[in-house]
Amino acid sequence: MTFAIFISIFLTIFIAELGDKTQIATLAISGTSKRPLAVFLGSSLALVLASLIGVLLGGSIAKLIPEIFIELSAAIGFMIIGLNLLLSNPPNESMESSDN
Repeated sequence: MTFAIFISIFLTIFIAELGDKTQIATLAISGTSKRPLAVFLGSSLALVLASLIGVLLGGSIAKLIPEIFIELSAAIGFMIIGLNLLLSNPPNESMESSDN
């Protein structure tokens, strides 16, 4: 295992996961549970399992599909999601210019 790859992946995932819905759900469950260790172990196992699935599928897909097509598909997917979010949420009334 290359240490540089390990650090790069760790920092990327750590920063990406800060404040996401999984962390907020974990905070909420931990706040109402009297078993913080069980919440920690359950959420940790779920993240490890999701990562394992991603690594296994990523390795398999990379053998079948050229990397450029995977990157292009991801880029297009994120652009579609971003455009959908931008177009489906009208601006707040307080953000609009007022004629008062």
